[in-house]
Amino acid sequence: MSTTAIFGSYVLTRKDGAQDVLRDHWVLVEGRRIAAVTRDRPAADEMFDRPGRFVLPGLLNLHNHIFSEAIARTLTEDGNGRRNNKSIVYTVLLPLSKRGAEILSVEERLAIGRMGVLQLLKGGATTVMEPFRNTIPELFDAALEMGLRFYGAPYLFSTGDAKADASGVVTYAGDDGEADMAVWNALHQRWHGQGDGRIRLAMSPHATDTCGPDLLRAAASRARELGVPITTHMAQSAGEVATIAQRHGGRTPAEYLDWLGLLGPDLLAAHCHASTDADLALMAARGAGVLNCPRVFARAGVTAAFGRFAAHGVRTAVGTDGYNMDLLGELNAASMISKIALGSAETASAPELIDAVTTTAAAMIKRDDLGVIAPGATADLTVVDMTHPHLQPLHDPRRGLIALANRANIDQVMIDGRLLIHDGRYLHGDEAAITAAGAAAIEKIWALPEAEAAFAG
Repeated sequence: MSTTAIFGSYVLTRKDGAQDVLRDHWVLVEGRRIAAVTRDRPAADEMFDRPGRFVLPGLLNLHNHIFSEAIARTLTEDGNGRRNNKSIVYTVLLPLSKRGAEILSVEERLAIGRMGVLQLLKGGATTVMEPFRNTIPELFDAALEMGLRFYGAPYLFSTGDAKADASGVVTYAGDDGEADMAVWNALHQRWHGQGDGRIRLAMSPHATDTCGPDLLRAAASRARELGVPITTHMAQSAGEVATIAQRHGGRTPAEYLDWLGLLGPDLLAAHCHASTDADLALMAARGAGVLNCPRVFARAGVTAAFGRFAAHGVRTAVGTDGYNMDLLGELNAASMISKIALGSAETASAPELIDAVTTTAAAMIKRDDLGVIAPGATADLTVVDMTHPHLQPLHDPRRGLIALANRANIDQVMIDGRLLIHDGRYLHGDEAAITAAGAAAIEKIWALPEAEAAFAG
C-alpha cells in the first residue's frame, strides 16, 4: 500500500466538535485513508515537505453547473441576455443547454465535461454535486476519468422546455416526468458506485416551478428508497415565487415542498434568496439545507446572503453554481455579501464558512468520512499555499483563507489518496488541450441562431 506524507504549517483538524488548527504537523496517508496526523516526521513513499501550506479537508462544492454556465460565460455579465426577465435561467441556461446537448457529439460533450472538472479541481474542490440535463451523461465519464468525487444529479422535469419570450414571460411546455425518471433510474444503475464509490447519484427535480406535485412526490419516494440526497432549485427568482403562489393556493416554494413532504433533512435546496423569513424558519424546523451561491446572483444585483440563512438556523453550504468554479473566491464573496447585507462585520465568520464546505456539507450528504482530517477518514485533502505576498504576513490562516485567498493559491488536491493537483497544475492530462477542446465545443453553441438571439437582448 502506497503512503504519502504532507507537511502543513497549519493543519485543520477538530477537537471537541470545534475546529482546531495545528501548527507544524504532518498528515500521513496510507492508500485511500488518512492514517495519522502527527508532529513527528513520518516515513512515507512520497514526502511533501514545504512550509507555509494550510492542509484542509477536501472541500465540498454541493452546487455546480459545468455545462450551462460555460454557455453563459462572459456573455451574461452586466445584465446582458436578461431582457425583461430578471433571471437568465429561462432566457439562456435552460433553452441553450437543451439545444447544445442536441447538436454536440458525445466527444464534444465530454470535452466540456473535462474542462469543467479541470476548473473544479484547480478551484480546490474534491467533492462536487452537479445537477445537469440528463442528455449530457458524459459528465459522469469526465468525473470518473479525471478523478473527481462526483454526485451527478440528472434533472427531472415535468416541463422540460420552459423559456422566456421577448417580454420576459415564462412559458412552461412539455411533460417529461415519467421519461426523465426512467432515464434517472438507468443512470443510477449504470453509474452509482463506480470509481470505487467516487461516482454517485443525487435525485434532482429541477425546480419548484418546472416540477409538478406528482413528479416531486415520486422523486422523493425513489430517493428515499435508495438513500440518495435530493437537490432542487427553490425560490431562485421572484417569477418562480409568483408562479407557485398562483398554481398552489398562495403557497411559497418552501411551503409547496413541505406540503408535498419533501422539506426534510435530505433536501438540499439551491439559492432560496427569494424565501421569506417564515420560509427559512420552516426550513430550519424541518432540517432542510440551503446551497448558497452568492456570486452568480451578485452579478445581477441580487443579494443571496449566507449570513441570512445561517441566522435563521438553516444548515447552509456554499457552492459555485458553475460561475467561475473558484470555491475560495465564492467563500470570500459569501463573507463580504453577508456583511454588507446584514450590516454586521461578525456574520459569516471564517470558521463558519470553512465548516460550510467541509463538515456541514459532508453531513448534508451523510458522509462522516469526508470533510475532516482524522485517522480513518477518506484521504481527500485541499492544500493551500499561504506564502503568496497577498497572504503575508499571516496571523490567522482561517481568516486569511476566507478574506484573501483564491484559486491561484490552491497548491495540491488529493482525492481517495491520489494526488490530482500539484503546484496548482493537473497531473494527469494536458490542461491546455483540455481547455481548448472544451471551449471549441461551447463556441459551437454560441454560433446557433437562438444563442445569438438570446445574447442580443
